[in-house]
Amino acid sequence: MITDTRAAYAIGEMSRRTRVNIETIRYYERISLMPAPDRTEGGNRQYNHDQFKRLAFIKRGRDLGFSIKEIRALLEMADGQTSTCDEVRNLTQGHLENVQAKIADLLKLETALQGMIAECSKGDVPKCPIIDTLLSPP
Repeated sequence: MITDTRAAYAIGEMSRRTRVNIETIRYYERISLMPAPDRTEGGNRQYNHDQFKRLAFIKRGRDLGFSIKEIRALLEMADGQTSTCDEVRNLTQGHLENVQAKIADLLKLETALQGMIAECSKGDVPKCPIIDTLLSPP
């Protein structure tokens, strides 16, 4: 990544601009996803523009459902600039397949819940098919 040391952002400003919680930013530093920022004489964090861009990258990756492990791999690919577009594509393809599997599971769940609701008599009777379904062993 290109270094730009002209910009300096306090952690609160980083949080506001990227919409990443301050504690989350600190967590990313602890797990070395974000590099430790410079500190002012008073000990306050001061982030540069590259760190801002990195946090925005992480946020966008998290918004797209990438795991921390996947984001770390993507950042290593971006930082090292030794990987190919194909390698990035393969990682993203694997993530897409996981998302599609989750969607399939959610559709099955939706169907099961719709079936339970359809069996409900909607009355004031004490016996409820939804409770019976939940109480019965799988």
